[in-house]
Amino acid sequence: MKSLHHQKFTSNGPVSVHPMGKIAGYPVRPGMFDKPGAFALPVGVNFTIHTHCGTSCELLLFHRGEEEPYAVLPFPEEYKIGDVYSMIVFGLEIEDFEYAYRVDGPYDPQNGLIFDKKAILLDPYAKAVAGQRIWGEEKIGSYHARVVKDTFDWGDMPQSKQQLSDLVIYELHVRGFTKHSSSGVGHPGTFEGLREKIPYLKELGINAVELMPIFEFDETVNSREVDGQKLLEYWGYNTVGFFAPNTSYTSSTEHNQEGTELKKLIRDLHNNGIEVILDVVFNHTAEGNEYGRTFSFKGLDNQIYYMLTPDGHYYNFSGCGNTLNCNHPIVRQMILECLRHWTVNYRIDGFRFDLASILGRNVDGSPMNNPPLLKSLAYDPLLSNVKLIAEAWDAGGLYQVGNFPASKRWAEWNGRYRDCIRGFLKGENWEFWNAAWSIAGSGDLYGGFFGDNNNNYAGYNSCVNFLTCHDGFTLYDLYSYNEKHNEANGWNNTDGANDNRSWNCGAEGETDDREVLNLRYRMIRNACAVLMCSRGTPMFLAGDEFGNSQSGNNNCYCQDNEMSWLDWSLLQKNRDLFEFFKFMIAYRQKHPVIRRKLPDAVCGLEPLHTHDADASITNQPENTRFLGVSFAGYDKEKGKDDLVYVAVNTHWEEVTITLPNLHKRAFWYLSVNTTGDEHGRYCYPEGEEVRIDGTFVMKPRSVAVFTGQ
Repeated sequence: MKSLHHQKFTSNGPVSVHPMGKIAGYPVRPGMFDKPGAFALPVGVNFTIHTHCGTSCELLLFHRGEEEPYAVLPFPEEYKIGDVYSMIVFGLEIEDFEYAYRVDGPYDPQNGLIFDKKAILLDPYAKAVAGQRIWGEEKIGSYHARVVKDTFDWGDMPQSKQQLSDLVIYELHVRGFTKHSSSGVGHPGTFEGLREKIPYLKELGINAVELMPIFEFDETVNSREVDGQKLLEYWGYNTVGFFAPNTSYTSSTEHNQEGTELKKLIRDLHNNGIEVILDVVFNHTAEGNEYGRTFSFKGLDNQIYYMLTPDGHYYNFSGCGNTLNCNHPIVRQMILECLRHWTVNYRIDGFRFDLASILGRNVDGSPMNNPPLLKSLAYDPLLSNVKLIAEAWDAGGLYQVGNFPASKRWAEWNGRYRDCIRGFLKGENWEFWNAAWSIAGSGDLYGGFFGDNNNNYAGYNSCVNFLTCHDGFTLYDLYSYNEKHNEANGWNNTDGANDNRSWNCGAEGETDDREVLNLRYRMIRNACAVLMCSRGTPMFLAGDEFGNSQSGNNNCYCQDNEMSWLDWSLLQKNRDLFEFFKFMIAYRQKHPVIRRKLPDAVCGLEPLHTHDADASITNQPENTRFLGVSFAGYDKEKGKDDLVYVAVNTHWEEVTITLPNLHKRAFWYLSVNTTGDEHGRYCYPEGEEVRIDGTFVMKPRSVAVFTGQ
């Protein structure tokens, strides 16, 4: 060990100081009070933690993997400013220890105070959580943290400036994406396995991945066995540490270098033009309700971190036992610091907030008109270019799609789009007007109207359209099952959504009936074509592009097995489906008029309009089963009009349509026909389109896309 003459590092550089004393044999001095968490210094480690109602705090040091601390360092009172304890411990090498805390304080459960001086507590700002490395292995004993030394060099990589409306988002589960034996990667179920699939993602054409939770979580919470199958909290919505990556998603051990493999993945995705959006869970933690474990927040300031009833019980707006008290200044500060951490140190491009309506609830659970958390995130300088996407509802019944607070900065998962387009595509003609609004960009939700020339529409960067996501049926199952089949989850099929607006096309589940199968794949193509030709940002679930199935289970949160892992053998089996998705993604990128309003088209066609089967009829009849939507504008970059006409026939009979009049300034060409032609082609690349003069016969239950030239 060095002599007791050390350097203290300040914002003005190093200055020589003498440690102020010894605790448990270690030279120590007051630390950096404004730097929460633990981080390495050239001469030791700085530890900072805060508690409002706690009366004393101890730092515990552990040898790796051991439960009993080898050193206990109480924080002296002179090492406390306000509610913050901070201490530099000299001579520590970060590879040699793990750490945790103990906090003493009052015990008064009715008032939310449940301090226990024996409870070992995880640092809420921990950059790495020990003991979580092996997937599915239950954590025995207390949670400890490790100090991370970040040596990763991002070089001069610029931050992405792509608009949300220009993205095609691909939602995936890191483990499930490559865990199946058919994935063909060298490191299945890991960040590295996903990195091996980047060429595939680039070929598909998506330019953003939305990763389901990758914060450190405990997949063994509530683990159980059903019919001989071990069920885990597979999805990851049980956060243990908000600042730490999930160590079980790495292909190798990263002691004290945690996050390196994830950073390599993000760097390579960025180098291939793919943004990274994280699904973040700030609505609850893995500590559960009063019957759950105390491993961090409960033992530090239970009454601050959680929403509590007047008698000290936990409000459960998350449906998971507790609800994080997001608008308390302390919690708000932690969330802001967390997002800054991932933005700066991991170069994350956006965040999707699970059950985001909770973020706008007051301490008593009531909705707030102007939630301070949402406002602070919206206007934070470091987050100014980061996408903020809300799942604008929660398990407590609050539904805010189209009305999410601070929505000018926030985007939303458009749940109305999912529901009405699902219904309309399967023939629910009463959804016609909702479907029309949705394809045209949901102007009724986000301002503006059909053909609005006043730029009142706010949905370009506010509206994320989707038909499938992790929560619900896959796209293949949406057209293979009338009912959910969640028996394997062990809840007698009572879990999961009942309102799926699905259709089995004539047979429930797997079938050899060629007519049924042909209809199913046509319905999938219909859904893809409409999604990619809708104004707003499209998102779809990984595997939909090659017909992945979950056997009718619409709530695979606990299925860490082949039911939820992507079966990559289907890519070869359904290659034509993959090629269709690939074409539609590229088509959307080639036609900016789908994504945003352009200057008026030279041909005179209105910027945006809906049409009847005879496109000259501008007042559509109610409850029709045909919908046409035209997008028109002048593309200055290409020096010509950009014209797209989307025709949707949800009827079980064919219909002859008349295309919009282009006044002989251009002609319509068929680019997509989900029925296919005699050669089995569904798409016509540029230069191979089929010119259509005046009318076109649409087959039953089909979608056609026309390009004006």
